[in-house]
Amino acid sequence: MSFGKNPHVAKATLAEQKAQSASDVNARALAWREAARLWERAAEREPVEKRVVEYQQRAEGARQQAAEAERPEPEGGPEAPAATPRTALN
Repeated sequence: MSFGKNPHVAKATLAEQKAQSASDVNARALAWREAARLWERAAEREPVEKRVVEYQQRAEGARQQAAEAERPEPEGGPEAPAATPRTALN
């Protein structure tokens, strides 16, 4: 670790990548919430005001992504398989 660098930025970036690659809906929402928490933590420890604002915006964006991930899919979404005619089974 270098002096003067904020280690929480790297952790938050990694948490965002984890959230983007999560296959489960609950895991994706949890990872986005974790990324938001880490961005807030990075903002708390940042001495440069310009970066503080950027990290707070990224935290808010991660919270919005978590809310979208938790939103239930509409009926007939991609999880509902299409009906296959019986004649096509054999």
